[in-house]
Amino acid sequence: MALLFPDRFLWGASTAAHQVEGNNTNSDFWLMENLEGSLFKEPSGSAVDHYNRYREDIATIARLGLNSYRFSIEWARIEPEEGRFEAAEIEHYRNVLLACKENNITPVVTLHHFSSPQWLIRKGGWESAQTPARFARYCKHVMSELGGLIPYVCTINEANISIGIKKIMKRMEAQSKTPGAQVGLNTGDSMSQMQKYFAELSKAFGVPPTEVHSFLAPRSEQGLATIFQAHMEAKGAIRQISPQTQVGVTLSLYDIQSKPGGEEQAAHAWKEEFLQFLPYLQDDDFFGLQNYTRAVYGPEGILPVPEGAEITQMGNEYYPEGLEAVVRYVSKQLNIPIIITENGIATDDDTRRVAFIDRALKGVHACIADGIQVLGYMHWSLMDNFEWQLGFAKRFGLIEVDRTTQERTVKPSGIHLGNIAKLNAL
Repeated sequence: MALLFPDRFLWGASTAAHQVEGNNTNSDFWLMENLEGSLFKEPSGSAVDHYNRYREDIATIARLGLNSYRFSIEWARIEPEEGRFEAAEIEHYRNVLLACKENNITPVVTLHHFSSPQWLIRKGGWESAQTPARFARYCKHVMSELGGLIPYVCTINEANISIGIKKIMKRMEAQSKTPGAQVGLNTGDSMSQMQKYFAELSKAFGVPPTEVHSFLAPRSEQGLATIFQAHMEAKGAIRQISPQTQVGVTLSLYDIQSKPGGEEQAAHAWKEEFLQFLPYLQDDDFFGLQNYTRAVYGPEGILPVPEGAEITQMGNEYYPEGLEAVVRYVSKQLNIPIIITENGIATDDDTRRVAFIDRALKGVHACIADGIQVLGYMHWSLMDNFEWQLGFAKRFGLIEVDRTTQERTVKPSGIHLGNIAKLNAL
């Protein structure tokens, strides 16, 4: 029997500007990727040229049968120097939004997805007490120009990402028995390589190496509070300028589980990863939920992925059931609608992506059947793209991209999700 979803359910896929657009030259990531001795596997370059090919890509979304598209507006393009806003870049994103409208695609816009203007990092980055006001000013400008075309906006992508980074580092340490493993860094990177890289970073940004505070750098407690304060100030600015736009933030959440004796550790993890941020979220219009796998705790802390478990290209356990569990947990703590803004896997075996989608969506349907208000499902990601420090080898996309020709090829998983969306049923 078909599992029907609510009318007007948002079926879509997600991207992030820096990962797909290409030539994001005023961003901190562009600088970090292109330094001599960079710890990035490769630079983003032209990425998948979505900046120029967005019309084709949005038309493909519609042709597949999806009705929504989550993408980000790039702060480093809009405000390449502090206080100087680029009218041509506002027009570019206006055209992206109009392409969505022409194709009957509901846009879900993210205003910050990891990459920042270089000038922001030079002024203290995401540890500076001035960053929330600067971010809110940028958000106010974007929404004053484009708010009428934006029904849903996420202020910040994965505002709690530094907690997740710590978790991954702990898991990598548990797996490899190597202390200090870091996200996106090759395990072969020597201390001297890293020291050289951070010295180059310092020179490039003109600040001490310990003061390069990009969004994905390790966070202090104050820095974490700064990110959530930026969400609060941006939310206020958006509501003032564009009151009809629904505002939320996205968090990355593991399905946190425990083995006997690990209950206290798991409870602490939920508090650290999610519960401590509830005061910032209570009056949001929706919650952007992002889940990829689970994290299991024992008496000593996070456990390695179970022996023999299927592993994705990102080193995550293949565990689509995590999405249902996290939706249920969040709904008990936060009485606002949920949009699943990211969920997916990195794999070259697209049959496993198809199966992942089906198992994840069965869980979402069960939540809706129990009265939980889930407004939509955005698969990560629309296209294979630039996975930050790890380069282009990790394939999350519903669409394959030949980066020599930039030719797009829809994968069976893209057709599969599109067919679910057309039927509005699994």
